[in-house]
Amino acid sequence: MLHLLIRRGVAPLARMLWRPDVRGTENVPSDGPVIFASNHRSAIDTAVIPFVAPRPVAFLGKAEYFQGASPKDRLRAAFLSALGYVPVERGNAAAGLAALGAAQKVLDSGGAFGIYPEGTRSLDGKLHRGHTGVAALALATRAPVVPVALSGTEGLLPVGKKIPRLANVTVRFGEPLDFSRYDGLAASPPIRRAVTDEVMYAILELSGQEYVDAYHKRPEGDAA
Repeated sequence: MLHLLIRRGVAPLARMLWRPDVRGTENVPSDGPVIFASNHRSAIDTAVIPFVAPRPVAFLGKAEYFQGASPKDRLRAAFLSALGYVPVERGNAAAGLAALGAAQKVLDSGGAFGIYPEGTRSLDGKLHRGHTGVAALALATRAPVVPVALSGTEGLLPVGKKIPRLANVTVRFGEPLDFSRYDGLAASPPIRRAVTDEVMYAILELSGQEYVDAYHKRPEGDAA
């Protein structure tokens, strides 16, 4: 019920208020597993993409967001679940494997899953080298990857702010990338690197950002 309320009530209201420029929705497969691989400009990106995508999208969310017994905690957990967030622990190798497992479960059930290959939001506005988790998922599930480029969301919710502002936001969905030519090679690090680089190049083409061939380090205390 809450999921329907968000998609049919909250999402249209948000689109009417902020009027995002959304392009390329025709590139999104209408059914079957699909991975949305996006650049990451703001903490609000994970709400923006589900609000404008033509189908529900699941993202990973920190497990602590789903914990707590107070009415506020329960409401937050219900809202995040309705948005499609999947709770996972973070911070170690086991947690990383659990995150990939949770994502694969969404895709194996024919759902859409969103991921930020950079691993954290870009604070310098540049597009940074992607981690190979997106390739591991694509190769393991044979799901096509739809590149997504966000711009303007860093103004919609600037760093350190909690309330969204009015800002010009653009969301571009690119053509799906098919990696079936690599079937059986999911365990190969060079193949995972090649797939990831192809995904990042597609995002770069859509976003027009400057590319930095180095991982973006998360500042101390930054949890996005």
